[in-house]
This record gives sequence, C-alpha cells and structure tokens, in this order.
Amino acid sequence: MIRQREHLEALVEMLAGEIADALDFGRVEQLNRSFISDELRTQESDMIFSVPFRNPTAKCEEVIIYILIEHQSTVDPSMELRLLSYMTQIWMEERRSWIERKLPEAEWRLTPIVPVLFYTGTGAWKSPFSLTALMDLPEGLKRFVPTFDTLFLDVKATDPDELTQTGHALGWLLTVLRQENSDPPAMRQALLDALAGLRDLHTQDREAYTRAILYLFHLILHRRKAGEHQDLLRILTQEHTQNQEIVDMADSIIELSEQRGIEQGSRRTSIESTIAILNNRFSEVDADTLTTALEAIEDLNRLKKLNLEASLVESFRAFQERLEA
Repeated sequence: MIRQREHLEALVEMLAGEIADALDFGRVEQLNRSFISDELRTQESDMIFSVPFRNPTAKCEEVIIYILIEHQSTVDPSMELRLLSYMTQIWMEERRSWIERKLPEAEWRLTPIVPVLFYTGTGAWKSPFSLTALMDLPEGLKRFVPTFDTLFLDVKATDPDELTQTGHALGWLLTVLRQENSDPPAMRQALLDALAGLRDLHTQDREAYTRAILYLFHLILHRRKAGEHQDLLRILTQEHTQNQEIVDMADSIIELSEQRGIEQGSRRTSIESTIAILNNRFSEVDADTLTTALEAIEDLNRLKKLNLEASLVESFRAFQERLEA
C-alpha cells in the first residue's frame, strides 16, 4: 500500500506536514533493499525511499525515508536501537559507495534519514522512543547517547478522524485496516464509510482509485474469514456497476475465494476422515502428530489417496511409510 507515491506522501503529511511540503514526491525512488533478518520477516517488513527536495541546496539534495512496518502485537522496547541499526546500515552502504567510486573525501556526505514506525499491532505501544530508556544513566553520561526523532503511526490506536483529516485515500484505507480484527458489523461499516470517503477520488484520479479498491479487495480476502468474503466484496461493487474493471476484479476474487473455501472444506473432511478410520482400525495412532503431518500436505489429491489407503493398509506403520514417502 505505502509503495504507491501518493500514499507515501500522505503518510509523511499525516505525521510531519512541514517535511512533506519540502519534498518532491513526484520524483520519489524506492530503493530495492531490506535490512530485516530472516527470523523477523514474519512480524515486520521495511521500505526505503529516496525523495528529492523541491528546492535542493548544494549541501542537501534529498532525504531517505525509512519505513519499518511492525505487525506483531507485542511491543518491542528496544525499537529505537533496532531503528538506529537499520539507519547505520544505510549510511555504511553509502560510505562503501564513496570508496568504490573513489569519491574525494571532501565530498563525502551522508544522506539524512527520516525513520518512520508504522505499527499495525493491537497491543498498546507505551515504550518510549529513546535509547536512554534502555540504560541506567548517570546524568553526566546522557550527552553521549545518540538521539533522533522517530515518526510513529499506531494505526489501531489512532482515531479515524485523525487518519482522514488530510483527505488522502491512505487515511480511508487505514480506517478499514484498523478494523481488520473487529466483528463483522464494525468491519462492514468501516468499509461503507471508506467507500464514501473515497468517492471523490473516483473522478479525480481513476487509476489511484482502482488501486485503493484493489487494496480493499485483498484486505478482505486475506484478513477476514471466508464466510464474510462474498458480502464484503459485493459491497465494493455496488457503486461500480459501470466500472467493468472493478466488477471483473471483484468477480474473479469472489470466484477464487469460493474455490478456496470448497478446497479447504474438502481438505478438512479428508483429514478428519483419515484420522477417524485409522483410530478405529489401530490402537497406536497419535492423533495430534498425525493431524499436524496431514495438515502440512497442500495437495488435495494426495490427501484423498491417503484417505483411501487408511482403509487398505495392514498396519499403522504401513500408513506412516506411505505418509512419509
């Protein structure tokens, strides 16, 4: 979502309007790199953008916006340390570039970085953004600790009026995201309100509007239960019967959702049937271990074949051998 130029601009304007006014987002460049370790990729992601100033000076032509997207609900009190680590890695890459290009040392200049923490978790974020909060410091040593500001957006805790006050599409999309784990009526109302808020964008920027609707499609498909998909996706098309692109997009996603629902139901039935058959035939079945092994199989045809073999094998050990093959 934030990869779109207009959404990046909206995010910075929402958090630091004075910075947004000085930057030329029409010439933004996303840097294709990440500093997130493999073990943290399931709970966070990052994006790096280079944005020129509208009126660059000889000393500073651009700024780097580093966005850390935090998904986990537990708050990390060492976040400022992690941000500093990521920022330092960016600057060290710049230094290596100076050396490789044999840039004269007199021209070595680090690009300023604006760190942004984009938090979508449900836990209340109460940890201070300060390295000194991680230390027991005598007053005389505080001046030796690095300090920097961090722009912070807690999506779930921010009031919808604050998210939408700039009028950008991003704010309306975030009002729906903040309800991703709510009950169906709250999610439905957030979707209706967002569509009303996005209505003007439909005529102002058709391409940006279509991208916004596509984001909502995927949010529903990946964050809501399958039983809600049809109702919520139909809401997205009610106002767009004349926009064939959106109608076709909705129909395709609804069809895919239905197919996935049918397939998931078949997988569950096959797994439960296999376990029931084996439990009835053999006394040594470890149902928990067997369930885990069967659920790891994505191929429905293989599950159906194993279901048949559960009735034919002479021993549970023989079934295990077929399962491990």
